[in-house]
Amino acid sequence: MAVERYLHQQIPLSAAMGVRVRMATPERVQLAAPLAPNVNHQETVFGGSAAALATLSAWTLLHVRMARAQLRARLVIQRSAMEYERPIPGDFDAVCRFSDELAWERFRATLARRGRARLTLRACLIHDARRVATFEGDFVALG
Repeated sequence: MAVERYLHQQIPLSAAMGVRVRMATPERVQLAAPLAPNVNHQETVFGGSAAALATLSAWTLLHVRMARAQLRARLVIQRSAMEYERPIPGDFDAVCRFSDELAWERFRATLARRGRARLTLRACLIHDARRVATFEGDFVALG
């Protein structure tokens, strides 16, 4: 998949983590990562890996939306927060969904007008069909 190759080439940490793209549309991104390269001393997922996969899912969703809309800008994270609900003892996924078209239009208009725009995205981590963590981050596009 082209998105997966892009992530592995442009964000080498994603390759080291074993990240795989299960789905990448402008409405939903789902990334998967195995436990083995992301394990901690308790034999669960390292918190930094969990945060990285959640961040990457949201960043990828915005990247895909911007590419579809032919918006050219650098995309960076400005602020993020994670809430870990339970340990993750195995392979895990990050899912980011987007459905707020009003926020998207505001983002596009602000980027066109000011050359800079911000959008808040939320993602969740899933293990064994259960939510195990939540993420919220502010992403900034710099034209």
